Amino acid sequence: MVATCRNAYLAATVTRSYATEATTQYAPNEVNAALARTAVLFKTYKPVSPGIRHLKRPLAPHLFKGRPLRLLTVAVRKKGGRNAHGRITVRSRGGGHRRRIRVVDFMRTEPGPHDVVRIEYDPNRSAHIALLKNRNPNVDGSKVWSYILATEGLRAGHVVESFRQGIPEGLVPGFVDSKNVRGRSLEQPEGAEVQPSSTMSLAQGILRSLTIKPGNVLPLRLIPTGTVIHNISLDPQGRAILVRSAGTFAQVVAHEDSGRYTQVRLQSGEVRKVLQECIATVGKVSNPLWKNRNLGKAGRNRWLGRRPHVRGMAMNRCDHPHGGGRGKSKGNKDPRSIWGWLTKGKRTRKPGPKGPKNSNKMVVRERPRGKEKRSN
Repeated sequence: MVATCRNAYLAATVTRSYATEATTQYAPNEVNAALARTAVLFKTYKPVSPGIRHLKRPLAPHLFKGRPLRLLTVAVRKKGGRNAHGRITVRSRGGGHRRRIRVVDFMRTEPGPHDVVRIEYDPNRSAHIALLKNRNPNVDGSKVWSYILATEGLRAGHVVESFRQGIPEGLVPGFVDSKNVRGRSLEQPEGAEVQPSSTMSLAQGILRSLTIKPGNVLPLRLIPTGTVIHNISLDPQGRAILVRSAGTFAQVVAHEDSGRYTQVRLQSGEVRKVLQECIATVGKVSNPLWKNRNLGKAGRNRWLGRRPHVRGMAMNRCDHPHGGGRGKSKGNKDPRSIWGWLTKGKRTRKPGPKGPKNSNKMVVRERPRGKEKRSN
C-alpha cells in the first residue's frame, strides 16, 4: 500500500507542469459583471474610506491570477538609492513590498514559433509580460520558457516568432533574404528570370502577412514604412533598450537610400537614425491605460518603494537654495534643484544638430519643446 502511494506521488511529481495555461474560467459575480462593461475602462471603488475614494485601476481581466514561473525569477536586493560606497545617489527611495525580478528576454535570439501561454502582471515595470513556450522539442531546457514584453492585444493562445536571424529559406517562394541588400524586402536570386511586378507584389504581400504581426521581431530593414513598433535595439547584436514603457510605441518613418540607416520616430517625437540590422518588435506596448491610474493614497506610494519627497521651500537655507527665510518665500530665485542646478525649462544638454560637434549624429529631428510641443 505504501509503495503504491509512493509511485502515484512520483508519477504526479514527474508529470507536473511548470506553467499553467490561462484557460480557467472564473465565474463572474454581480460586482465583476458590473465592472466588466466595455464602456468602463477602469475599476473604481465605493468611497467607504478616504484611501479608496479616488483609487482607479485599469481593468485587465485577461491577466493570469497565479504566481510567475519560478525558474524565470530572481530575488531583488534593495539598496535604498545607495551606490557601492553607501552614499545616497537617488533620493526618496526605500521600503516597499518584496518583489522578484522577472527575467525578460530582450534579445529574442531563438527562431521558430512560440506559443503565448498567458499574460502576467510584472511588479517591476509598467507593461505586462507574456510567458512563451518554444515549440522546438530539441531546444535546450533553459530555453523552453521565456518572458517577453506583452504587445497590446496579445492574448493566451497566440503565436509569435522571432526573425532576428533573418527570414528562413522557403518561407515565401521567390524570396531570398540577404543582409547585403538593405532597405528592400525582396531580392531577385542570381541567374533567375526577372519576375513581373504582380508576382513581386504578391510575394511581398505574403511575406508581410507572415511576418508583420504583433509580437514578432524583425530587423528594421524588413519592416515597412509606417509600421508601429517598440522594443528597439541600437546595436545589431545587442538587446532592445528603447520604447519599453506601458502604452508607448515608435514608428518607422523612412528607409534611407544609402541602405544603412532607418529613420524612426520615437515616443517623444524625436526622429533618429537606427542601423537597419537592429531589431524591433511589431506593435505597441501593452497596458496603455497605466498612465491614467490613480493610487488613491500616499501609502500606496510607500508600497511601491517611494518615500516622501520634501519641497525645497520647506527646507532650511543650508539644505536647499529655496530654503530658509521668514514666512513662505524663496526670495524670487529661479527654480533650482537641491544642488543649485536650474530647472523648469533650462536646457542642460544640447544633443543632435544644435549641440556640440558629433555629440549625437543620429538625431535627425529633435523632440518638440515649449510652444512647438504645446501646439501639437
